[in-house]
Amino acid sequence: MARCEVTVNSDQQDWGWNGKPGEQTSLLPSSPADRPGDPGKRGGTPAYAAVFIVVNAALGAGLLNFPYAFYMAGGVVAGIVLQMCLLLFIIAGLVVLAYCSQVSGKATYQEVVREACGQVVGTVCDILIAVYTFGTCIAFLIIVGDQLDKILAALMHTPEGDASVNGHWYSDRKFTISVISILVILPLSIPKEIGFQKYASTLSVLGTWYVTIIVIIKYIWPDKGINTGDIPTSPSSWMAVFNAIPTICFGFQCHVSSVPVFNSMERPTVQRWGWVVTAAVVVCLFVYTGTGVCGFLTFGSSVNVDVLLSYPSADVSVAVARASIILCVLTSYPILHFCGRAVIEGLWLRYKGEALEVDRSRERRRRVLQTVTWFVLTLILGLFIPDIGKVISVIGGLAACFIFVFPGLCLIEAKLSEIRQSDSASQVIDPSWSTEGCAGSSTRQ
Repeated sequence: MARCEVTVNSDQQDWGWNGKPGEQTSLLPSSPADRPGDPGKRGGTPAYAAVFIVVNAALGAGLLNFPYAFYMAGGVVAGIVLQMCLLLFIIAGLVVLAYCSQVSGKATYQEVVREACGQVVGTVCDILIAVYTFGTCIAFLIIVGDQLDKILAALMHTPEGDASVNGHWYSDRKFTISVISILVILPLSIPKEIGFQKYASTLSVLGTWYVTIIVIIKYIWPDKGINTGDIPTSPSSWMAVFNAIPTICFGFQCHVSSVPVFNSMERPTVQRWGWVVTAAVVVCLFVYTGTGVCGFLTFGSSVNVDVLLSYPSADVSVAVARASIILCVLTSYPILHFCGRAVIEGLWLRYKGEALEVDRSRERRRRVLQTVTWFVLTLILGLFIPDIGKVISVIGGLAACFIFVFPGLCLIEAKLSEIRQSDSASQVIDPSWSTEGCAGSSTRQ
């Protein structure tokens, strides 16, 4: 999904450092034994832990949209077939990125793209990562507002469909989103380091698993009063199937954070990484498919873009699921903002031709300004864009670029580079053979 690991930029000048001993942020290896993709590296992340990290990067609030994606695809069969076809490219993209990381010696997604495809494509990749993280933060704020509306409706015992929950100033959607964002999200987004969020990220993954369990249970033992619409068994047209692609890409997008994970592994080889990402994607497949199939079959054509909004407000177990999703997005927003801010900082430093910021007060002012500007813009857009489906369509399209386009470009450039190197090597060797042959002929004469 829309989660990005904190290791987005690999240049130290893009990330800065903490003045306390032992807390310096260094994303590049410091010794030859720890260079990116070194199969002989020891003391790295075990394979099973790498599986969990990739799952952590992929799973998130995107699973709420999978039942609606199955509806758009035209039913369970069409949704599963589309998902399985895309998974082949998703896994292939992850393996290609690992291969290109080994070839280029770079340890992050955009540095691999920059090394393989050049400065222009690398800059475009940086910009798209910033736009993607920005759009995902907007989607998170919309999700917070949607879930808070349902929770407040349950607390105020408001009947289903009654809009009076927003009739009071303290329960108004714009007010609740603004308050929780200012009190929770903004303070978590300002710090320079976000290592303290690792435990919250684990809780957010557990929260998404809980949501999946609730959706499956509610399908097996449905509550009375749930309105199930028509359940299509085939797509209305072959083009309709492609409407679900942005949602699936948004859910499985973990490619941006996959390169640092690969390079942090113990004995990082492409084959070993292939097994890791296959296991991780299979775990995500069960979670997303379970949510998508059961949520779609529960509500049919009446399913909401956010499946939790289709359930009654008074259901306690669903209310806990809503609270879990709120926790998930509240902890994911600062991480995604950190990624976007790091990319913007890297672009700024490259544009200015500056090195690591020595003046810590200047760095702090710029970081606070970037954070507040980012926060205010996402908050304003989140307040006035009520339809999360439109946001998912945009950021899902960007996710498809990270899954299909950039890995494909990197693979093409890597193979072309190998061909050029082999051609140049043959050109160097052939003249020597000719010289040796001439020398041998003259000797024999």
